[in-house]
Amino acid sequence: MSEAAQPSQQTPEHPGARNLAIAMFGLLLVTYTLMVADRFLVSMLATDIRGALDLSLPNMLTLTTMFTLGLGIAGLPAAALIQRYSRKAVLLTGVVLLSCATLLFTQAVGFKSMFVFIVLQGVGMSFLATSMFALSTSYFASNRVAALGFVNLCFALGSLLGHWIIGELRDAIGSWEAPMLIFGFTGLAFAAAILLTVRPWFSEVTPAAKHVVDSGGADTLKNHNTILLTIMSGLYGMVIYGFLGTYPTYMREVLELTAANVGAVMLWFGVGGLTSYYGGKLGDKFSQKSVICSCSLVLGATTYFLFMTDLSVFTYKLMATSVGIFGAAIVYTNLAGGHVKSLRRSMTGLGSGMFVTSVYGGASLAGYTMGLLVENRSWEFAGQIQMTLLCVIIAVLALGLRTDQMSK
Repeated sequence: MSEAAQPSQQTPEHPGARNLAIAMFGLLLVTYTLMVADRFLVSMLATDIRGALDLSLPNMLTLTTMFTLGLGIAGLPAAALIQRYSRKAVLLTGVVLLSCATLLFTQAVGFKSMFVFIVLQGVGMSFLATSMFALSTSYFASNRVAALGFVNLCFALGSLLGHWIIGELRDAIGSWEAPMLIFGFTGLAFAAAILLTVRPWFSEVTPAAKHVVDSGGADTLKNHNTILLTIMSGLYGMVIYGFLGTYPTYMREVLELTAANVGAVMLWFGVGGLTSYYGGKLGDKFSQKSVICSCSLVLGATTYFLFMTDLSVFTYKLMATSVGIFGAAIVYTNLAGGHVKSLRRSMTGLGSGMFVTSVYGGASLAGYTMGLLVENRSWEFAGQIQMTLLCVIIAVLALGLRTDQMSK
């Protein structure tokens, strides 16, 4: 590891160090929340972008999840960069990339340029997410899955606020470009704040510095649990981003709701995701096998009804909440925790990178496959095949996990 990756890793002993650490972590969590909200711009504004760029429905739905292609391809490179340089450097690079890509959205002239900008945005989010996962599971080494749940709590909060704020801004200003400019410039401001305030003794702490030793887990990615979790994570990505990427378009074009009303439904996904901390605690108390299996089945039951048109708005809100609880808060958090626990504690960054690569690699296909299914059959058929069926497959695969081979 280079010297750049080894700044002072000892927490200062002065009385204010703990409060300072909490403040720095708070700044990172707020930034992460903003970046998560940013990622929903394309899906929430898809109908407007489609009209402005004259795109077909399959092409537009493809773009709504291409963000995750960037996330998928950059997950392992981000982990490697963390090992070579520092979490802070990789995190800052991610925030700047994501924010600049968001600003470039307003300059897109067609499918190809929008595709490039969205993938670039995903690369930025991958750098940020991998850094946050590695930082939280190292600093809070004794409760790693719960720490992931706490970070994922900010994902839920970003989803809640993002869908609502974007919808309100769109209807209030009447322009799809304005929300993108607001989010982009705000992100750059937060990057400057992180650069000036976050200290290496906090961001670069290692398990060794916290007196944690390796206990169980594989020393290579080529192990039974990681391979199985990689497949499950890829399928999960297709499920959850089939929902996040295309459901706003379904509600605006089929149910004919306004952008603000769509945001009012989608924010309940974020409300459900606010239980992420407790979803992580489930993974610390019970096995990933039982948690992922049971909750994937509940998620599958919910998705079966998502695209039925004769339901009340209140029912759509309830279903969005259920997807948030069982999908984002529990299954997502425990898939991430499973990847980390499948490897030795000293390989936390690699486990996080593998999770990001697999879940978002699968997610990158979600919009494209949903678009094909919708174009050739119907929205209801697409949801039941891509979401319900895949949830059942995930539950079955979870039964094959070997929890006795995971790290303690």
